[in-house]
Amino acid sequence: MNKRPIAVDLFAGVGGMSLGFEQAGFDVVAAVEIDPIHAAAHHYNFPQSKVLVKSVAGVTGKEIREVAGIGNRAVAVVFGGPPCQGFSLMGPRMLDDPRNHLVRDFVRLVAELDAEAFVLENVRGLTVGRHQEFLMSVVCAFQELRYTVRLPWQILNAMDYGVPQDRQRLFLMGCKSGLILPQYPDPTTSGDMDLFGAGKVARRPTCMDAIGDLPDVELLQGLLDGDSVPLPIPQAPPSTYARELRCADPGSWHLGYERKWDTGTLTASMRSDHSAVSRRRFRATAEGSVEPVSRFFKLPSLGVSNTLRAGTDAARGAFTSPRPIHYHHPRCITVREMARLHGYPDWFRFHVTKWHGARQVGNSVPPPLARAVAGSLMRALGHQPVPPGFALSLGSPSLLSMDMEAAAKFWNVPVPIRKRDRKSGARKRRQAEVEAAMASAKDEMP
Repeated sequence: MNKRPIAVDLFAGVGGMSLGFEQAGFDVVAAVEIDPIHAAAHHYNFPQSKVLVKSVAGVTGKEIREVAGIGNRAVAVVFGGPPCQGFSLMGPRMLDDPRNHLVRDFVRLVAELDAEAFVLENVRGLTVGRHQEFLMSVVCAFQELRYTVRLPWQILNAMDYGVPQDRQRLFLMGCKSGLILPQYPDPTTSGDMDLFGAGKVARRPTCMDAIGDLPDVELLQGLLDGDSVPLPIPQAPPSTYARELRCADPGSWHLGYERKWDTGTLTASMRSDHSAVSRRRFRATAEGSVEPVSRFFKLPSLGVSNTLRAGTDAARGAFTSPRPIHYHHPRCITVREMARLHGYPDWFRFHVTKWHGARQVGNSVPPPLARAVAGSLMRALGHQPVPPGFALSLGSPSLLSMDMEAAAKFWNVPVPIRKRDRKSGARKRRQAEVEAAMASAKDEMP
């Protein structure tokens, strides 16, 4: 392991960027994540990485080094995506505003860890209007610390990097002055027949490529109250894309650690019990369009998914963003099907509930996109990626079923989620009930 360059993941979530950087040849030695449930899932999937369950505002570079046990070893890269909801755009010193402290702390930790390079990921909206002033203040903060930033920053779309999902994200990256500045990665897949026909890039995978081999969960009774069952036999033949996510071939692991896992079990697949009315609406909706009552998007079998989103946490009402409708079955897709559309391999596990599991996927960076960025960084920094020499056992499944209180107790931290505003929550529930009643009445009309 000492031959692999090391990395630190800030705002780690379930670990989409951790996996991408690991697959590119980095050892992610530490991850900082404030949500105990997400931290538990990260710990399950990355048992070799030390998790600090706290806000980055309360973490120092020295503490990360001590917890990770890396001593004075060089840190090759610090990466992460600070939450964007609270960014303040007031005044010329925007990073001094306390509402922007998480971005300021990202910059601080890059310097405290003396990282060779950094990658900051965020929503594309930060490139629009006055948000550009905020981004330039981040660039200036790095330059004051003697880091060179690759400009202009870029919006990268996951569907250009082997992911069957239209998902555009901002990436800002740089390195210590004097080192070779990394380039943004060139696209690896395309829907343009001329490009992949000429061998310049591979064909972009489709929704059918991603989930067409997975069984119909509505035939599996055990998925009504659980997220895992034995895989039925026979199964539909997997596409090349699905074979990789099944880790069916040695190259499927890239430069990441192999995991010891049960290939005969379908996980993260708890199903929804839709009403007959909803099923009729789902069935009548054309592929690639939005069902008019629920506003759910129906996946195009030969196209890519819309952007998978996370919804809101308990502090803001605990609303789940709608999961798309399956292109063939009249139901919403499962968390595992979301994970396939995001580029997660089948060994990767999420929280057993649909709500937390969907949030963990929707909040994360697709691993193939992170891997492409990490690969460019690896080449620019001059590190020689070394394949791991052993496989890892995954963590205890109990890490995936904890509620917030149990997860906080496991990590010995306070429950971080603020109490909901009861009046606001009640208003939203009443509004949702009225809308649902109106929709049902409309559906039952001749």
